[in-house]
Amino acid sequence: MRTRVTLACTECKNRNYNTTKDKKTHPERMEIKKYCKFCKTHTVHKETK
Repeated sequence: MRTRVTLACTECKNRNYNTTKDKKTHPERMEIKKYCKFCKTHTVHKETK
């Protein structure tokens, strides 16, 4: 079953993206490099609660 997760920028801590992931195959927290419109640059985004 896929669960919905929120991704937050590591630089400015804003929650920018929502996505889904499969907790069975990926139980650890996600880290994706995405564009942050507040920082105006590509930064690492981590999964939050």
